Amino acid sequence: DSRMDGDAVDLDANGLTFLGLETEADEDTGRGAVIVHGIGVHPNWQQIVYPLRTGLPQQGWSTLSIQMPVLPNEATDADYGPLMDEVAPRLDAAIAYLHEQGAERVAIVAHSLGATMANAYLATHPQAVAAFVAVGLSSGGEHAGRDNAELIGRVQVPTLDLFGQNDLDAVVSGAAARAEAASANASYSQVQAPDANHFFDGKDEALVEIVADWLNEAVPASD
Repeated sequence: DSRMDGDAVDLDANGLTFLGLETEADEDTGRGAVIVHGIGVHPNWQQIVYPLRTGLPQQGWSTLSIQMPVLPNEATDADYGPLMDEVAPRLDAAIAYLHEQGAERVAIVAHSLGATMANAYLATHPQAVAAFVAVGLSSGGEHAGRDNAELIGRVQVPTLDLFGQNDLDAVVSGAAARAEAASANASYSQVQAPDANHFFDGKDEALVEIVADWLNEAVPASD
């Protein structure tokens, strides 16, 4: 009862139950977004995740923020490589749930390691969703054993590659490589948010505005 906005739901990934936090859109527009957190946190994390999962419903997007596989706090992104096989069943379950709730079109909005997980998923599930927003996607070498520049070149859906001006070096320095790799996707766009860091500290409103504006253009509301 003291939790916060939204409702907790149990989701099933090949027999494994995991948590989702569902927040319905203020106005039903037939659209939903799966929110995917970064390394070692949770689906109600106050940075990035909470602003998106509660802000996008005000812009016509129901959200489902889901718990991804996590390791102890001292784990590095490289340690997450073996857990990547657990990603697809969770995203499949989340997308299916939103469709069951009436969302005709679903997007994935993911941050940091979560963006790497979603990027790898969409590279092999080209028709799974209508759009992809990657926030703080690292591409300075391998991330959790994955080459994000190569993977984003295989993503076919409209994609927003969003990062901060003061983001991590592996995110900023790899921006050109990501853009080049995604050049075949006419619906790929890259945005650098002024003065924002990897966690958009103090920039929650700007984060939600950028993501919502892009999503609403890429995936218009149902008539």
